[in-house]
Amino acid sequence: MDRDVRQAWEDFLNPQVTRTRLVAASINIAAFEALNDSIVGRIRDFYWSGFDDSGDKTDTEYQSEVLARNRSPVYASLDWLKEQGAIDAQDLALFENAKACRNILAHELLALLGSEGLPVNFDQCVSGIVVLLRKIEVWWIVNVEIPANPEYDGVEVDEDKVLPGPVMSMQVLMDIALGDEERSRSYYDEFRRCTGNG
Repeated sequence: MDRDVRQAWEDFLNPQVTRTRLVAASINIAAFEALNDSIVGRIRDFYWSGFDDSGDKTDTEYQSEVLARNRSPVYASLDWLKEQGAIDAQDLALFENAKACRNILAHELLALLGSEGLPVNFDQCVSGIVVLLRKIEVWWIVNVEIPANPEYDGVEVDEDKVLPGPVMSMQVLMDIALGDEERSRSYYDEFRRCTGNG
């Protein structure tokens, strides 16, 4: 048997290798979906104007100011965010890299579990997603949510200390799924201790 073929089968049949690759691919796909939701959902929510018989309604400006920029709501939203100064050209390149990685994982997963393994730039893709997600979420918090909240009038906010919910969720997910045994169990153990079940 060819050495590469043998190694591919050995990797595929090794539960530890296959589980780790499946979990890592799943986290990447989940992180990318969280990023997409942040990109599109935050802006859509910003233009939200209530409900009607068909569900959520958005202000007509959402169509003219955002969606008219591109047929894809994601790319229209990215363009809007760039115009607002929330992201820049480097962030757009980061998004494209993350999207390419996500597409490989979603469409070629079986090949990746065996012979190919995870893409060589996998770690960079995941960290790029988290960096971009954090940048967008912090921009919304600092430029939209805080100015709209009178409790923060005159309060100086250190952006480096802002921890957005979606970023915290991704960190917890990665710690639980990919961390060592102690780190993986720490959230569960602490939750049980705080709720009186530990």
